[in-house]
Amino acid sequence: MSQIVVTGAGIVSPLGSSVETFLAGLADNEVATRPSPWRDAEGMPLGWWAGVPDFDPDEWADARVQAGSDLFTLYALAAAQQAVTQAGLAELDPLRTAVVHGSSMGGMRALMRAQHDLERSGPGAIDRKTMIKIWPNMAAAQIAMRWDLHGPSLTVCTACASALDAIGTATALLKAGRADVAIVGGTEGGMPLADGRAEGEFVPATVHGQTAYGMSDPTAADRLLASIPFDVRRSGIVTGEGSAMVILETAEHSRARGATPLAEIAGFGSLSDSYHPSSPEPTGRWEALVMRQALDDAGETPDRVDMVVAHATATPKGDTAEIHALNDVHEGRTRPLPVTALKGHTGHTGASSGAMNLIVAMNAMDRGWLPNVAGTSQVDPLCRFDVVTGKPADVTVDLAQVNAFGFGGQDASLVVRRLP
Repeated sequence: MSQIVVTGAGIVSPLGSSVETFLAGLADNEVATRPSPWRDAEGMPLGWWAGVPDFDPDEWADARVQAGSDLFTLYALAAAQQAVTQAGLAELDPLRTAVVHGSSMGGMRALMRAQHDLERSGPGAIDRKTMIKIWPNMAAAQIAMRWDLHGPSLTVCTACASALDAIGTATALLKAGRADVAIVGGTEGGMPLADGRAEGEFVPATVHGQTAYGMSDPTAADRLLASIPFDVRRSGIVTGEGSAMVILETAEHSRARGATPLAEIAGFGSLSDSYHPSSPEPTGRWEALVMRQALDDAGETPDRVDMVVAHATATPKGDTAEIHALNDVHEGRTRPLPVTALKGHTGHTGASSGAMNLIVAMNAMDRGWLPNVAGTSQVDPLCRFDVVTGKPADVTVDLAQVNAFGFGGQDASLVVRRLP
């Protein structure tokens, strides 16, 4: 069966809208968390937010595409363009190129804005292109239209596991011979304007909804400590946004065109935790199983894993379950296991987070460093692995594991192998 390799990557993130600025932000221990652009009746920020700081839609889409697209679609187009460029794909075979994209909310902002306009100003105020902005498949559709592609175009909606499930789905398509190349990843957000500001008096209902549900801690006083994965003081997520896309190819196709692969997608696992709509099973048994599934798919054992990029949302229940899972899978390990997580730097970027984790893993293989977990200094004593704190760690990585777990019990894990 075909070996599947990564040949390009692109990103729009709270640390910047290119892979290099994203990685530079991680290396410099930047924290993207800032006061929310939305205000309450007294003018105080509605909690913390990790928005995209430097996104210019004009760089990535013409006026017609912008007018018919929610901002999440424009994020995806930008990340996809970067990935295609890095891969050196001057031409894409229309019938042999797939698009597999993940998003949990799609164009939810456009829907909430339309409802806001309807209630305040009546039907005539609704954007006439609202319907084509809303659909979650529009990011994949616009990517296909950008390159005139007619292969499989699929949208995966598995909450915060969406990007890894998209990568797993695309890998299966390529191995089955349905395509030679796939543009793959996940995207979330676009709730403020492209420049990060609030849009007049409009406040997305989801901003209040996540606070009402207890997902975030609006009383956190220090932005640097608002999201601290694996820390005993962790209290909830900071919502982030962005897109991360990669190019997958069969190794045969990559070799035939003289490309330089970045890594191999060696193994994948996906399953249902099936415990609670938002909380993982407390012992982490299903998260441990999905990690083992990915390792089995790769033909590898836990002792071969050189590092893990954890999902680690900085929630008390979520991190505890993943800690148990990591402890379980790596019980009896004879060498240190460095583990990092991004959400202290970027906030929780939802459906894009798994693909962002993949980019971090590939960078560790290429450049030999792993970012620290921003803000975390009091590591939960339950951790029987080495949480990277304080500063990036020097590492040698041949095999990495990447996790992504989502609401509804969506568990996914990916094993990535460095190529000689």
